[in-house]
Amino acid sequence: MGHHGWNGNPPRTEDEARQRIIATAAACVERFGPTKTTLSDVAGELGVTRQTVYRYYGNLGELFSAVAQAGVDDFAERMERHLSACATPTDAAIESIVFAVQAIPREPYIGALFQAGETDVFSRAATSADAFSMGADILRRIPVDWSEIGVGDDELEGLAEILIRLFISFLQYPADPPRSEDELRDLVRRWLGPALSAPS
Repeated sequence: MGHHGWNGNPPRTEDEARQRIIATAAACVERFGPTKTTLSDVAGELGVTRQTVYRYYGNLGELFSAVAQAGVDDFAERMERHLSACATPTDAAIESIVFAVQAIPREPYIGALFQAGETDVFSRAATSADAFSMGADILRRIPVDWSEIGVGDDELEGLAEILIRLFISFLQYPADPPRSEDELRDLVRRWLGPALSAPS
């Protein structure tokens, strides 16, 4: 598996090697910024050659995408915990947007990529079919009844896609001057809320 080096502590499996590369790349991005992070930096921190890193990730963009995906997975767990406190479908949908806009810039894996303008790295992962499926699974697991607003289980991926695309837009093109969390919540509720009301 090309485990020569690794600061004297070689990984036991391919998965462990990938996880360590991703964690090290994330640490380098946080320290140097994404525009100044190189594969040489990552390899040096790991105690391996660049060729070893290339065995797992073909280029820096591919590695950054893996870093972003790891951030998405962790972020999804945090969002699910946050939404579990919502009492209604409307609140859950609105809070998913507000939570994402407030939390993503502070996320250790994807926040630095976003703030540096590398939004395409995150958005490619976040707007994939897998991401919409993950979003739908979150919506299914939180304790609200989507059927009360006429949303069937087979429609949750569509709702997840709309919510994800909305929060990515807010992140990529923030308001000027910036909105507070409550101002963003009021804006989203005013214009999204009627679409999520129970059918008459």
